[in-house]
Amino acid sequence: MPKTLILVAHPQMDASRANKALLAAVWRRPGIEIVDLYDASPDGQIDVEAQVRLLLDADRIVLQFPMQWYSTPPLLKEWQDQVLTRMIYLAFEREGRLLEGKPILVAVTAGAPERAYAPDGSNRFSVAELLKPLEATAHRCGLQWQEPFVLYDSRDASDEALRLSGERYAGRLCDLSLTLAA
Repeated sequence: MPKTLILVAHPQMDASRANKALLAAVWRRPGIEIVDLYDASPDGQIDVEAQVRLLLDADRIVLQFPMQWYSTPPLLKEWQDQVLTRMIYLAFEREGRLLEGKPILVAVTAGAPERAYAPDGSNRFSVAELLKPLEATAHRCGLQWQEPFVLYDSRDASDEALRLSGERYAGRLCDLSLTLAA
């Protein structure tokens, strides 16, 4: 069975209703492995060997995180610097090349409503524009960039809205599985 690896990077996961709702919708689904980068790196030290193995064993990769100051949380950036640098620049033939063609989906929670991510909104840029550095990284790694999954207004969403977002997220992961099978 193809495997989807969800790398979750939230520095305060216990306080995140939105990220917990997304994970609750998918955590028992077959073929899904969820790794919390903050749990896996309690002292801030990334086990690069373990992370490389996870990526190589996965058929699909999902990066799930809250948008923080228009970017990823710090540990996810450090993960990119350590894990992807090794795979792509230091061990391309035996590791990096094996990433080529794998789909990657970014699942991001944004505290503000969608209208805030417009040219005339308080954040000025769309989430898609703010994610361009990750899209460029995916391209450089040979990963197949997928349209991002965005949960807007995550701070103020009702329990029902979060449940529905979880269902939508599960559907996207199912679609991602079908993309790989095609």
